[in-house]
Amino acid sequence: MIAIRLIKRISVSLLALMPLIFNSVSAQTSKSDKPNIIVFLVDDMGWQDTSVPFWTQQTPFNKRYRTPSMERMAREGMKFTNAYAMPVCTPSRVSLLTGANAARTHVTHWTSPDKDKNTDHEDPTVKPVDWNINGFSPVANVAHTFHGTPLPAILKQSGYYTIHSGKAHFGSTGTPGSDPKNMGFDINIAGSSIGHPASYLGEKNYDNVVNGKSNRNAVPGLEAYHGTDVFLTDAITTEALKAMEKPLADKKPFFLYLAHYAIHIPLNADKRYLDKYLKTGLDSTEAKYAALVEGMDKSLGDVLDFLDARKIADNTIILFMSDNGGLSTIPSRSGQAWTHNLPLKAGKGSVYEGGIREPMLVRWPKVVKPNSVADQYVIIEDFFPTILDVAGIKNPKLVQQTDGKSFLPLLKNPALKDADRELVWHHPNRWIAAEGPNIHYASAFRKGDWKLIYNYREGKLELYDLKNDIGEENDLANSRVEKVKELAVLFSKQLKQMNAQWPVFKSSGAEVPLPDVIAAKL
Repeated sequence: MIAIRLIKRISVSLLALMPLIFNSVSAQTSKSDKPNIIVFLVDDMGWQDTSVPFWTQQTPFNKRYRTPSMERMAREGMKFTNAYAMPVCTPSRVSLLTGANAARTHVTHWTSPDKDKNTDHEDPTVKPVDWNINGFSPVANVAHTFHGTPLPAILKQSGYYTIHSGKAHFGSTGTPGSDPKNMGFDINIAGSSIGHPASYLGEKNYDNVVNGKSNRNAVPGLEAYHGTDVFLTDAITTEALKAMEKPLADKKPFFLYLAHYAIHIPLNADKRYLDKYLKTGLDSTEAKYAALVEGMDKSLGDVLDFLDARKIADNTIILFMSDNGGLSTIPSRSGQAWTHNLPLKAGKGSVYEGGIREPMLVRWPKVVKPNSVADQYVIIEDFFPTILDVAGIKNPKLVQQTDGKSFLPLLKNPALKDADRELVWHHPNRWIAAEGPNIHYASAFRKGDWKLIYNYREGKLELYDLKNDIGEENDLANSRVEKVKELAVLFSKQLKQMNAQWPVFKSSGAEVPLPDVIAAKL
């Protein structure tokens, strides 16, 4: 009888404790079950710079490159055929970090490592706009910067261990945005205000010393590899993998932002891969570029292998993306371009498809169906809300207004379509001194399969049906005037809503008309 009473008392006590035990276990489980997140960002990688076709067919350019790790990601995850970034690097990186479109951030061009330096080239027709030449700042009231709440800071506050490895290029030297640790990264490997390395070569200390003077683009923080034959791509990958050991040991979820300097110039030869590309008949410049691509792909494979070896692949999402289109407008010394975006038009610096359409892959086992394809268009600022969704972070307190839309539903169902989504590219800047195919002072707008391009200097609107004309060869502006007017009104509304900075003509001092004003005259 006494034994029965004792059992009852123990049972009652356990029942009373169950909510506490359950809540405690739930809290521990939810923390440990938070997915690890990796953003694998490549610099200047064009749509065709891979053996993975992001079109309806494989092309000769796809056959040029060897990217088995990208092929593996495509097999094991999802390929996006309509993924977009901005025409140049810093605007894309700031949009990823903040969820805000470049028209809103006013970071519409690449930032110089030198504070307060405008990287716009002088134009004979249009005055430079007063854009945020110092980039992004997590601190308010820093001159010529966009102030916002950065993604890694939000993730860190939510229990993530945050790692930056590689190229940062968020803000100019001497501003808070130049140091990734100010963004909420627990650790920074090799990131600073520079936009490309002085060298990829360890034997050169990732520097290019002239007359005893170090280059301003020398990559910082990799002294352990100085004087070695370790290529830069490998160094920042190795250090990133080492950094992930700490959160794994501490049983914390991690956010790794692995942003490669590759495949940006300088085109230093990665000797491991160079010869085989030379033997295919490529000139030395194109062969060096292809070797940079394959070295980047090896890094991706190293990351995937690390996840497998640590048995954390199933609980890790990895997102592969490039920051702008391939650099196809400046020829090599041989007279050939080393990047070929065809059938897309133009390249880096342009709002034509060659400058903004990117290779994008996502792998997340047990969530993303293997070998799946999403044709819905997405854009770089969508990474911000998507990653917050993946991390289970709802309604974070933000300084900035955001423009991105989460593509988490697409990861679960790639058949979803949203033809009403409106995308904006705003580049009121002159990227290089040379003239080229609409690489200066232009903005673009997409809704559904229709894309409208506005060339400010010529006061010209161009209309393309991307479904049937991915190469933007057939301008329909004259034959589809009503569609031009419809899109121009929506485009102008978006630009006004984002408070986009707008250029001024040198000759008259008057503002360049908005797209709807031009369309009304058709």
